[in-house]
Amino acid sequence: MSEAHPLDHVVLPVANVGLARERLGKLGFTVAADARHPFGTENACIFFADKTYLEPLAIAGADAYEASIKKGNVFTARDRAFRFRCGENGLSAIALATTDADRDHARFHADRISGGEVLQFERPMKMPDGSGTTAAFRLAFAADLRAPDFFLFTCQRINALPTDRKILETHTNGVTGITEIVLAAPDPKAFGLFMRFSSSTPSVREEAFGISLSTPNARISILSPDGLNAYFDLAVPGVDRGLRGVAIVFKVADLAVTEAHLAANGITYTRKNNRILVKAASGQGALFAFEEK
Repeated sequence: MSEAHPLDHVVLPVANVGLARERLGKLGFTVAADARHPFGTENACIFFADKTYLEPLAIAGADAYEASIKKGNVFTARDRAFRFRCGENGLSAIALATTDADRDHARFHADRISGGEVLQFERPMKMPDGSGTTAAFRLAFAADLRAPDFFLFTCQRINALPTDRKILETHTNGVTGITEIVLAAPDPKAFGLFMRFSSSTPSVREEAFGISLSTPNARISILSPDGLNAYFDLAVPGVDRGLRGVAIVFKVADLAVTEAHLAANGITYTRKNNRILVKAASGQGALFAFEEK
């Protein structure tokens, strides 16, 4: 098995990026300028100091979007399926960093978990100082037929994003990065091999309420309904037996700073297990948890 892949970013479908920008801004995140993909979607990303990021994703051009699906674009096809089954807000995919998407694609095929053909594309990126660059990516997809509402892909940066993103990586809520991505399933162990093979992690740990695996920079957990309730006061998202993305845990230096910002902006939150919890809302497709690290 190849070397374990670190977390790169999380895909969060939204109805439109304007709504996401408003919601995420109130939560204290610095949101980058809108960026359009060549296949009809657009994003407004949130970058962190640990070099991970969130990708709120919306449909910007329906014709290009539908045309890309007809041509076999796995990214847009999975996005459309997610929106049909789960609605316009959610957590649909985890992207892991790689240096060789083609090698990952071959490995996914060998392990019988390939989600479709490799996708390469580029998009413009505008920096806060007005300068611009072109970011290019190559993606390899992994999927489990038992989990139609979630997929995973590795992301190779052909043209690297600017390394000096300090302005974009500074957030008034104090977030410096992502600690954990939380998925849900009635039977978490059923997806242990898929998650292990797709992420190249050496092992999967059995936990009290599910399973977990550690990438080089973040943890991925799959929790049972009891686990969701115990850790996040979340009800079961449905009776579906597949995987669902439900929560993101962020690290902050001082939880008091985060709490003060949320309170000042009228954001409803609760405290549990030394974390601040903000439930999902329009423009924020998953529960956000904040903890000191």
